Amino acid sequence: MNGRGVTSRGTAPERVPEDFAVVVDDRGAITAWSAGAEQLLGYGAAEVVGRPAADLLAARLPESARRHVAAGRRTASEVALRHRGGDRVVLRLQAMPMADAGPGRLWLVTGAGPVSEPGRAEPVTAALWDLTLAQLPVPVAVYDRAARLVSANASMAHVMGLTVDEMRGRTLWEIEPTKPFDEYDRLQRQVLRTGETVFHEAHGRAPGETREHAWSMFISPLKDEAGRVLGVSAAVFDTTEEHWARRRLAVLNDAGVRIGSALDVTRTVEELADVAVEGFADFVTVDLLESVVLGDEPEPLRPDRPVVVRRAAQRSVLEGCPESVAAPGDAVRYPVTTPPMRTLIAGRGTRHTAGEPGIQEWIRSSRARAETVSKYMIHSLMLVPLRARGVTLGLVHFLRHRTGDAFSEDDLLLAEEIVARAAVSVDNARRYTRERRTALALQRSLLPVRPRELTATEVAYRYLPAGSGADVGGDWFDVIPLSGARVALVVGDVVGHGIHASATMGRLRTAVRTLADVDLAPDELLTQLDDLVLRLDREEGPEARGRAQDASGEVGATCVYAVYDPVSRRCTMARAGHPPPAVVTPDGGVRFLDLPAGPPLGLGGLPFESVEVELAEGSLLAFYTDGLVEAADRDIDAGLALLHRALSAPAAPLAPLEETCDDVLRTVLSDRPGDDVVLMLARTAALDAGKVRTWQVARDPAAVAGARKLAGEQLAAWGLTEAAFATELIVSELVTNALRYGGDPIVLRLIRDTSLICEVSDGSSTAPHLRRARVFDEGGRGLLLVAQIAERWGTRQTPAGKTIWAEQSLPAAPA
Repeated sequence: MNGRGVTSRGTAPERVPEDFAVVVDDRGAITAWSAGAEQLLGYGAAEVVGRPAADLLAARLPESARRHVAAGRRTASEVALRHRGGDRVVLRLQAMPMADAGPGRLWLVTGAGPVSEPGRAEPVTAALWDLTLAQLPVPVAVYDRAARLVSANASMAHVMGLTVDEMRGRTLWEIEPTKPFDEYDRLQRQVLRTGETVFHEAHGRAPGETREHAWSMFISPLKDEAGRVLGVSAAVFDTTEEHWARRRLAVLNDAGVRIGSALDVTRTVEELADVAVEGFADFVTVDLLESVVLGDEPEPLRPDRPVVVRRAAQRSVLEGCPESVAAPGDAVRYPVTTPPMRTLIAGRGTRHTAGEPGIQEWIRSSRARAETVSKYMIHSLMLVPLRARGVTLGLVHFLRHRTGDAFSEDDLLLAEEIVARAAVSVDNARRYTRERRTALALQRSLLPVRPRELTATEVAYRYLPAGSGADVGGDWFDVIPLSGARVALVVGDVVGHGIHASATMGRLRTAVRTLADVDLAPDELLTQLDDLVLRLDREEGPEARGRAQDASGEVGATCVYAVYDPVSRRCTMARAGHPPPAVVTPDGGVRFLDLPAGPPLGLGGLPFESVEVELAEGSLLAFYTDGLVEAADRDIDAGLALLHRALSAPAAPLAPLEETCDDVLRTVLSDRPGDDVVLMLARTAALDAGKVRTWQVARDPAAVAGARKLAGEQLAAWGLTEAAFATELIVSELVTNALRYGGDPIVLRLIRDTSLICEVSDGSSTAPHLRRARVFDEGGRGLLLVAQIAERWGTRQTPAGKTIWAEQSLPAAPA
């Protein structure tokens, strides 16, 4: 406090100086102001004379005082006034109408004297009063058989805001005809009728006081020696402290249940603000360091540098938080040496009043803040740092303006307790946000950035990570160009979630690309991938530390792999425990391909089987992971039925693939998926027959020249004469190699696609290899020459033997 004695809960009103005197006219304006008034409230006479006396009130006058003033009668009650420095000052004052005031009535306001003790005019009254132990330091009143007040002690007169003479002979309802006094009057009559004591608890503001209290009332019958009920006594105990203690315990319990319900930073601090406003504060704001909002590790605070925070949450007892000077998401700056900055550096909560010098300086530093404090009469605040695991995350402001009492030391302890609980949840949410962002970045970096433009297929895809309540998964997809204008389409799903699953997914995707470059058949590729998953499982499973040879089963995946050839329009597929792909024909028919399921990757020892299907030009292939069709509220068959319905839409075969992807997700997914979802759509194309030429080559060394001539003529027909020399050289070397080392039949094929492709196939499965010939060797330079001329070259196995291929860039078109 600041030495002016602002009243706190449970303390007496401020002592009024003997020379305190104020004169108020009939319009409510101050006409005289004494030195005692200036000493107590800090205002000089020149500042207040002529102003409405209501401007000095920090709360409404008690109900009883307002009624007496309106009736022109003397009154005495507690009054809450506003000190010049901003504090609330509670005084017990009396107002008396001045008899010789002329035509307009004047009121003299001075300190109130002690309330008169109850009288003892009649023997019966004295006897009843003795029975109620008049000396108890609690409000006590006595009522007769008609429920009319006989007498009361000074404490009761103080609470009611009336003298005993004013209340004597009247029922409680006649004394105070407002709720809840009708209920108290009913209870008194019940006790008179039954002769049994009634205990009643209430919370509210008494007529003669300026703040709310919790009351425990005992209404007891007063009986004579014969047991006859002569009246009732009412003893009222102020249990405000016990009430607040119970309320604090309830707030703690509420905080334990409500705060931290989700791993979300903003949601957590909003829950903290909700609990505090409902429990003990009128306005609460939560400011977080910017790094915490982003999920990063907060940097240490420096006392010589201001701090910029973000308003993360705010709650008020008033609709719309009108007290706020910053909106959620706004940046707020804490200058050096200000109370918020000092609290952050100290790491301990503090409580203040609005009139303290440091707080006043901080309030006046912002015009909006100063206007808000004045308008809403904010009089008490607490600043509590949000700290967890030794790290400061932000600052919480607790303010009061509607509640008359200032924050107490117990309130500060309560605030620190619930903020400490919330801080752990905020830090957990921050760490989760950071880890999830890292995992998502890792996963997305391992997936294709955009669909590749290929002649064989048009591709579109969607990847949706799981909902915020789960870690990222290991779903992946890829589009891999192969030799001969073919394309490989792959979709897979690693078992589990989190960074480990994403890392495993990246390794498998890389392995698939490597194996695809070798041009393995789909079933052979899955067999090699199965062996890789087994090795990863042995290396990374828990048994790896014991060097066990058996798989742990912790690393596993499903996968579907397809190779489409636009020349033959045939697609070869195999799957390993993965949902089957769907095919949409150009006329709108939808079917799920009957592929052998195959075991999931990682079991080992079980075979995979490929299936080859011929697709009409413009067919649509749909690949997906189980997260699309499986959900908590349905089985996989229901999900497949929804997918079938989405693909059966009339516009699906011809609609743009991007729109079809969105339509499928809208139809199949009803809510945020619980698992990662991958959907990849590929529309097949057929290579124009005019872009492919094939020749059979006889097993005769003289056929090499003929093959060169055929290739040159075809390039001339395609308008690619600039590539003729390099192509004829490649054809010569590849055909010579097939004649020397291969078997029949020997086939030469030229393909004009986005590049110029030259292929020579033969009936031998022996794969060639590149070697460097020595100076005097007669052979060994052919493939080296091809590798230097072509951009890419390679070999692939075929059912009839092998194919050696080479690709060149197409010459630039003439301007």
